[in-house]
Order: sequence, then C-alpha cells, then structure tokens
Amino acid sequence: MKPYLMPLKQIALRLQSLVMPGLLLVFTMFCLTTPALATGVYDLPDPNRENVWVVDTADAISLSNENKLTKTFKQLANETGQEIRMVAIRRLDYGETIDSLADEIFSNWYGDADAQANQTLLVMDTLTNNVAIRTGESAKALVNDEIATSIVDETVGYDLRQGNRYNQAFIDASDRLVAVLSGQEDPGAPEITEEIQIEGTFTKAEDTDRGSATVWIVGFLILATIIPMATYYWYVGFGN
Repeated sequence: MKPYLMPLKQIALRLQSLVMPGLLLVFTMFCLTTPALATGVYDLPDPNRENVWVVDTADAISLSNENKLTKTFKQLANETGQEIRMVAIRRLDYGETIDSLADEIFSNWYGDADAQANQTLLVMDTLTNNVAIRTGESAKALVNDEIATSIVDETVGYDLRQGNRYNQAFIDASDRLVAVLSGQEDPGAPEITEEIQIEGTFTKAEDTDRGSATVWIVGFLILATIIPMATYYWYVGFGN
C-alpha cells in the first residue's frame, strides 16, 4: 500500500510553524545583542573615582601597552600636572559621533573649566577608526589645534591605515602628547615613505550597520523559504 502523503500546503504550514519561531528567536537575539555592543559615556568608568588612565572596552590595546601608557601618564601628571587619558570603544551608540562622544566624556569626567584645564582626552571608535582629541585651556596652549589635528590624521591615522595597528597608534599618540605637554618640541608625525589614500579609508558606522542587518534579514528570509520546500521534497522522495 502506498503511504499516505500530506498535501503540500499542510506540510508547508507545519514546517513553518516549527522553523519560523526558531528563526524569529535568532533574529531577535541578534537585534538585541548588536546595540549592546555600543558604548556610551555612562558605560565608562569615572577616572576621578577609579584612578584609570586608559579605558579599552574594544580590547584594542594589549595589557602590557595599557600598563605602559598608564605608567607614562601617571609620571607626566606627577611631574607637570598635565593629565592624559585615552579611550577605545568598539562602537558608538546610534546617532552618536566620535566628536559628540568625546565632548560628552570630557564634560562628564571634568565638570567645569577649572577641572578641564590640564586635561587631554583621546577617544577612538574601532568600528569606524574615527578619533577625536579634547583639551582643556591650559593643555590646549601646548597641544594646539594644528598639533591635535596632526596627531589624529597623521599619527593615529597613519598607524590605522597600515592595518589597524591600534597598539602602535596609542603609543605613538602618547609619545607626541607627552613630549608636547612636558614643554618639549613636538616630535611630529611618523615619516610617510609611500603615498597613502586618505579619503574614503574608513567605513561609516551607519553603512556598516545597515549592510550587516540586510545580510541577516535576507538570510532569514531565504531559510524560511528553502527549508520547508526542501523538507517537503525530501519527504515526498522518501515516501516514494
């Protein structure tokens, strides 16, 4: 006796009832997890209470280099009163820019002009490789706009364009900032021996996010369509 075969529509509905909840669960987990990777000002430790000099939520800096930077910044503070802090995050909150985040961190960590006067802050987002520097009034007299721009574009930017060399980027930026804030001559940016494309090097965060989300959504739709059909044809073939 030939085995009874369910109608295609009934099989498809049954398979969809089994497959779709799992796909929706995975998709929901993805949507909830992605924003959690973003970092805002209130996700960071307060250096005034926790005595931190390097904040690395992106795991971009090795422990040995983090310790080296911390030791260097403490020594600078003891000798000159000038303080440097560096922050590396993995990704910005939606609608945030590296400049707006740097402004928020600077004002949140140092509440008024007096507290900000001897402070220098460098913030990096490793998703887009964008960098910002903020300085208080006294620090800015030493780290002027030209030097700050050079550190961002020609020192940190150079190391990142050479293959996301985050450790080297922070060390090189530290060397220049410490020298200038100590009253020494600016050692300048590393010598560039070959022409490097500056325009269009970094991917916009919104483009990256949209592209990733699109890939996931298309993938879920394909699975939701193919799995019921493939299972049905297998069932029909097996039944025959």
